[in-house]
Amino acid sequence: MSVDTSEAVEPPQGRRSGVMSAGDHAALMEAVRRLEHTSLMVRLAAMLGRQVSFAAQLVPVRAAQVVNKAAAAAMRVALHAALASLSSAPIRNSARIHRVMVAASGAAGGALGIASLPIELPVSTGLMLRSIADIARAEGEDIGQPETALACLQVFALDGRGLETEFSESTYFALRGLMARSVTEAARYVASRGLIDETAPALLRFTTQVASRFGVVVSQKFLAQATPVLGALGGAAVNLAFIEHFQSLAKGHFIVRRLERKYGADLVKAEYSRIAAARDPDEIVTPAA
Repeated sequence: MSVDTSEAVEPPQGRRSGVMSAGDHAALMEAVRRLEHTSLMVRLAAMLGRQVSFAAQLVPVRAAQVVNKAAAAAMRVALHAALASLSSAPIRNSARIHRVMVAASGAAGGALGIASLPIELPVSTGLMLRSIADIARAEGEDIGQPETALACLQVFALDGRGLETEFSESTYFALRGLMARSVTEAARYVASRGLIDETAPALLRFTTQVASRFGVVVSQKFLAQATPVLGALGGAAVNLAFIEHFQSLAKGHFIVRRLERKYGADLVKAEYSRIAAARDPDEIVTPAA
């Protein structure tokens, strides 16, 4: 079963090579590692131990409801931020600065518990979005374009943990394919209306789709913060893993989009899938420049 990835950016007119340079191929390999083998649960389990994975099976219904509502609210706030203010100048050393700020919000959340999640999550999500936008800009994206702003938000849905599909392709392209239509419709709506109304059906479908995937990762974050470790210090550590996770996904996502603009979506997807399918890294042959 094929997946529609029509939201991929078409390359500009000009030279289009049928073979990637060695440098671009190496960048694509790095993107595959980030997008196919990055998991917040793995990061948290390494940091806090197996109890995080075990706790994932025991999420209270009330806690799950709080997490889902907080994730949806965070996406609404992020949508406004993405479409209204991401075109401002990047912050120097933004990755480090945003990590410090998100860690600080995690410290507050760790001290106050689940009651703070509806407040802490939109704050940390907004900070992560700014960091994602700076990563996108570094990979040649025009942050002033609605489609690019939505691509920044899309990063929050790219964790493939728990994805059940019949797709015979990478998790990353499967997720992009599932969201392709909603991304296209949302971008078209914003471009044509020139306004931000999160209740518009096109935008609501997109934010709901992203929030449903984002909520899975937020649940992992919540469980880790609820694990009896070091209180506020533990909350800061969890949020640091949280932002590093999405920064890594963003880097991989925007590397792929940059290469799609240069080589075309079909070539990049085919080579990405070949790399992702290789069990042994030694099987991956980098083409000559």
